[in-house]
Amino acid sequence: MTLEQAIAETIARHPLLAAADGRISTAQGLLEQAALRPNPRLAFQVENLRGPWQGSFNYARDTDNFVWLSQTIETAKKRQYRSELAGVNRQVAESARRLLQQQLVARVKQAWWNAIGTERTRVIYEETQKTFAQVVDYHVIRVREGSMAEADLIRVRLEAERFALAANNAILSAERAQIGLQREMGRSEFGTLELADTLEGPAAVPTAGERAELVLARTAIAAARANQQLQVAQARPNFDVLGGYKHTMGQETALVGLQIDLPVYNKNQGNVAAAVAEIRVAENNLKASEAMVKAELKTAEMEVRLRKKQVDETLGPLRQQAMDTARIAQAAYREGGTDLLRLLDAERLRLETQLIFVQALVEYRIAVVNLETAMGANQ
Repeated sequence: MTLEQAIAETIARHPLLAAADGRISTAQGLLEQAALRPNPRLAFQVENLRGPWQGSFNYARDTDNFVWLSQTIETAKKRQYRSELAGVNRQVAESARRLLQQQLVARVKQAWWNAIGTERTRVIYEETQKTFAQVVDYHVIRVREGSMAEADLIRVRLEAERFALAANNAILSAERAQIGLQREMGRSEFGTLELADTLEGPAAVPTAGERAELVLARTAIAAARANQQLQVAQARPNFDVLGGYKHTMGQETALVGLQIDLPVYNKNQGNVAAAVAEIRVAENNLKASEAMVKAELKTAEMEVRLRKKQVDETLGPLRQQAMDTARIAQAAYREGGTDLLRLLDAERLRLETQLIFVQALVEYRIAVVNLETAMGANQ
């Protein structure tokens, strides 16, 4: 599996993104609902009904019958503002999904390089075990020949067991990293992945994009302003027109009417004030997001330069030097030119520098991921 395949699977199958798609569908449904007009209302009314025990009663003569239709007429562009607010809310849902996708892609990349780093650590321990197995075999032969003290063999075997214990921990860490990667990809069943990538090599230069946090913050401002327009319009009363038929005392007549709310007490002033305050909140959130993005970008750029310098100028040469020292120590020890303790020290130094070098490579790769996130490149 390549990193691109892992990202593609995350975008296509992650349940959190599926939930975000559901929220977009919900917003789309609310947008369609917001554009609908009020329904007409049908009413039927009978007056002057009485029972037969109250005297002679003729329904057609003694009752008043009313049938009418009424229709609410919305004023002050309420339907337009309601549709605009619903449309912006759909954009908010889309921006939130984009932000979630950027975050998930960044987490998958971080888990990817962590998994490769732990696998590389496991391989280093495995190679160290094989090397020490040869050293142990060499000491066993020397002890059998009587040319070496058994205490040295015990010391070498103890060191080999320490490496074996560390190797088991490395295997466990590699398995955990694999599971962590698949969890970030949105999988619910975990297996073993063969990751087609290496820590060495140049990292791709990220291309600047647009931070989803800023898009979401700007969209939130638009939503707050659309809501403020709607709340101001809601303060204007609607009116109902009605027309129908009236039958009273044998007479057939027409019925017309007009109903309108009188905004004496409720002028929607509370909702208007809340909407204005929400605009200020959204604008301040945008300012905070812009400051956060600038700080993250500057920090990420500095971290990438530092990690790259650490790998290229310090730990890379140190790792090569430690490997050369270990090879020289092994050859010198077999020729009797050095003692066992110096050999063990050289092997420990070689292992430690290799592990530190791998850790530095992982940190450099993660720093590049952080820079991509800060630049908005994780789409």
